[in-house]
Amino acid sequence: MTTPAPARLSAGLAVAFIDALRTAGLVVPTSSTIGYVDALSVLGIERESDVYWSGRACLVTRPDDIETYDEVFQQFWFAAGAGELTTAITEEFTLAMDAENDGEGGSGEDDAEHSDAPPPVELRFSAAEILRDKDFAEWTEEELAESQRLMRQLRVSGSPRRSLRLTSSNRAGTRLDLRRTVRSALAADGEPIRQHFRRRSTRPRRLVLLLDVSGSMEPYARALIRFAHAAVAGRQRVEVFALGTRLTRITRELARRDVDEAISRAAVAVTDWSGGTRLGEGLRRFNRDWGQRGMARGAIVVILSDGWDRGDPEALGEQMQRLQRFTHRLVWVNPLKVTPGYAPLARGMAAALPFVDEFVEGHSLNALEELAAIISEAQVRNISHTGRAPHFEEGVTT
Repeated sequence: MTTPAPARLSAGLAVAFIDALRTAGLVVPTSSTIGYVDALSVLGIERESDVYWSGRACLVTRPDDIETYDEVFQQFWFAAGAGELTTAITEEFTLAMDAENDGEGGSGEDDAEHSDAPPPVELRFSAAEILRDKDFAEWTEEELAESQRLMRQLRVSGSPRRSLRLTSSNRAGTRLDLRRTVRSALAADGEPIRQHFRRRSTRPRRLVLLLDVSGSMEPYARALIRFAHAAVAGRQRVEVFALGTRLTRITRELARRDVDEAISRAAVAVTDWSGGTRLGEGLRRFNRDWGQRGMARGAIVVILSDGWDRGDPEALGEQMQRLQRFTHRLVWVNPLKVTPGYAPLARGMAAALPFVDEFVEGHSLNALEELAAIISEAQVRNISHTGRAPHFEEGVTT
């Protein structure tokens, strides 16, 4: 049995719709993509409710994303020309379904009768879809180059914080804008017809990335520095430091628009790339020279490291505790966390973990999408700092 043309259409439109959601900032893993494609292959795209609710069920994981989903849904399915979309999509995506009677012989008449039927279709995810789940350590140089386009799609923006600056407000706020109210009254012959108000404005929190560039992190650092470049290029309140045997600030080097030039300049600045690791000493220098002087106060600090450290673990724990005191949120990204049976038993990782607000994976593009969502969420600390690390089952050590 040959797959009908509507299956090809629904699969192509489903993947294109998911691309539109990702562009709008939603995190959609490959497993959700497959689920949505499967759902539309069964339900079809004839009924709006089927397309909408299957997408809500498969693609939306957070209540905050529903509004964005609704906007993209309306714009994609009703504002664009379906015929034009179908032509563009089916050139890249095809859907394969094995016939139930595959392998059974057929008569020549049947073959002739169905000779005009469309050929069997195969579903092939694009290179971008495959790349999202692939471990950074397995990436080729060509895949690294391709990843930069996907990295730029990540919306890395710190959660908002209230500023001391005031801005105009249309609603009755906590503070009357006396100057504008008086000016408005003077323009109306002294009658205070309208009151004007001001409110505290908001701005994104500063984001500080501390990237471990030691030898053990080399397979991941080459991809994570591209993530850092995308963050610096995407917004102004981002600082990036390289952590090895010394601490090196590389924000200015990564500010170059061209990624290859930016990484080349950063490589020149970081003289201890693929060397040893002294996380405790690096954090001590950061706290002393940058953190406590204002850079990390109220900021979101993200440490990207596997936790291997040649230094004193007690010194690392002390500096982590010190850093945690004046940050808004302290996130540790460990590419090895995805390993089955992982347990943070390395001395450095075990010493740092009690002072971490979020401990997440960082081995793939999908993991970085989740990290971007964590950074953007305006939440209070969600781990009580009891001085004990979260429980992990015994297994692989790092």
